[in-house]
Amino acid sequence: MNIKEKKDRPGVIAPPPLIYVAVFAVGYFIQGRFPLAFPEHMLRGICGWLLVGSALALAFGGMISMKRAKTHIDVYKPSTAIVSGGPFRFTRNPLYLSLTLMYIGVAILKAMLWPLIVLPVALLIMQFGVIMREERYLASKFGDEYLNYKDRVRRWL
Repeated sequence: MNIKEKKDRPGVIAPPPLIYVAVFAVGYFIQGRFPLAFPEHMLRGICGWLLVGSALALAFGGMISMKRAKTHIDVYKPSTAIVSGGPFRFTRNPLYLSLTLMYIGVAILKAMLWPLIVLPVALLIMQFGVIMREERYLASKFGDEYLNYKDRVRRWL
């Protein structure tokens, strides 16, 4: 990676999947030490699998849209385009939304409350350590094109 590429990226604090996995692991650890009963309900499995399936569909749709736009999915590589097709039409962060849905779905399927309780920590880290940095980067790199997109499309939903 040359010096220009090193500067042409958002400077996120960690790869987003790692943030979610790390926070989930903390919740998993706490669950093992201080178990909280998850309400048993016949819809728990259905809800969990619907969330996991939705997460996978959203992630694949977002990745396909990024590939079509010929821009990088890797947050450590430069963005080459503003992606506004596919799931990017209704959320600026379909890949992060998919990680959140996957996280919730797995916690529900595993009947673990603590990971759900600590999920806001992951969302705060994402907001301040990833999303805000990416938004500053994209605004400075793409200017009005990104700002207009940002005005039209919500961050999450």
